[in-house]
Amino acid sequence: QVRLVESGGGLVQAGGSLRLSCAASGGTFSEFVMGWFRQAPGKEREFVGRISWGCGSTYYADSVKGRFTITRDNAKSTVSLQMNSLKPEDTAVYYCAARDYRDYRSPSEVRDWGQGTQVTDSS
Repeated sequence: QVRLVESGGGLVQAGGSLRLSCAASGGTFSEFVMGWFRQAPGKEREFVGRISWGCGSTYYADSVKGRFTITRDNAKSTVSLQMNSLKPEDTAVYYCAARDYRDYRSPSEVRDWGQGTQVTDSS
């Protein structure tokens, strides 16, 4: 099992940017499909995006496509979520996710979760 620790959440005004990071320990990071989900109050956890374990290809939810970018550094066992042009509806707890080899989009398909980091619109 891999341990995931997120950082970088906080208050941000609409239109602003924020960068979240997730540090992984345990397991072979380069073999994990790393991703991000978010959960707003009263709503279900939803998929934000993921980055593959091999070629590093990315896939995003339509709601964040063109605004959010996921990158990974296998040497440091970290994955980042760069969020630009933030909107009030992006306010949520953001969770780092991992699963070895297999792509996912549903929370039920994720094997390991971080504890979450809060992103809040301060407008």
